Amino acid sequence: MRIGIDVRYLSHGLVGGVHTYVANFVPALIALASDHAIFLYADTKRPLELPSVDGHVTVRYLPWRSPLSSLYHDFFMWRHMARDRLEVVHFPANYGFGPPDARTIITLHDAINILPLPEIIRGHPKNARTIIMMSYLHYCTRAALRRADLILTVSAYAAGEIARYGGVDPARIVAVPHAPTPDLQRIEDPAVLAEVRRRHNLPGPFVLADALKNPAVLIRAWQLLPPHVRDGRVIVFFSRTVTPPPAVRDAVAAGYARLLVRPSRQDLVALYSLAEAFVFPSWIEGFGLPLLEAMTCGAPVIASDRGAIPEVVGDAALLMDAEDAEGLAQHLIRVLGSPDEADRLRARGFARAAQFSWRRTAQCILESYQRVLGRSSTVPRPLSVGDLG
Repeated sequence: MRIGIDVRYLSHGLVGGVHTYVANFVPALIALASDHAIFLYADTKRPLELPSVDGHVTVRYLPWRSPLSSLYHDFFMWRHMARDRLEVVHFPANYGFGPPDARTIITLHDAINILPLPEIIRGHPKNARTIIMMSYLHYCTRAALRRADLILTVSAYAAGEIARYGGVDPARIVAVPHAPTPDLQRIEDPAVLAEVRRRHNLPGPFVLADALKNPAVLIRAWQLLPPHVRDGRVIVFFSRTVTPPPAVRDAVAAGYARLLVRPSRQDLVALYSLAEAFVFPSWIEGFGLPLLEAMTCGAPVIASDRGAIPEVVGDAALLMDAEDAEGLAQHLIRVLGSPDEADRLRARGFARAAQFSWRRTAQCILESYQRVLGRSSTVPRPLSVGDLG
């Protein structure tokens, strides 16, 4: 096959879930597909975040001079692809438009871009720049969805939402999961862990949580814990933003929570490794990569039963409704009060996380390429969710 992949996410200095996806599946795919010709399309905004590529891989650099260059490449990258006589093109960042003679696959990570536009705008700041960007992503994603030969997404839950809001035949959607990043593993070195505790002033036991994932229900549950469970422990919230929700700021001011803004990757791995529990009461998740990170590092997981979370954790977590503070408090008492229960969840988490790998993800993506070219009669199977348990 002659395969083209838009890898501009790796030449823009970006972070986040889409970046993690592209940065990990592309090297895994290159290693798997040594008998295929692979063309990667980056631009020149930043250095490409890929190690040296093998002989079956060609990198095309598109000129980047301003943000308008990105818009131009969105609509005219297909001309560069057409010169390479591609058979299948893959746009892994929610939308893209390939040459007419090639089959097109997009990875749509969730249904957010294809929700009704007023609903999308309602969930974002009401300034002109944001409204314009949200509108652009909405219309581009819907147009790409209509033209794509196959849509990949990250979970069966996300596939259902895309079919619902995008009016897409479910047979055109394949669930292909994320996986833990290769550098992720539980830290056991006492000196490393002690240094992280010292640097962040965490001398005692703590529960770890994402400050942006429904923290208020955890704070309410914390107030319901009996004193012998709560005393001497704190909640450690990590946050990508310097302005977390008011409930987090209030808990920090009251002294029973800490806020770590943008901790380093290595520190976050140490925090997962140290935590007595990782609490993830998210309202909605298309996948929930932090769950895999926590399980890989040995943190017992308590999470909501919303979205794709039950698919990802299987039987390796305690689940509750996202607004059930009483249920969350009972789960905390169960985990924090029983070393045996914590060890049980930790062992199940290790086993569950081990079932996900970027090699498996890349294999399923490669099978998807073969499918759209009629070279495979089987539908690629989701490698997590329903088939892993």
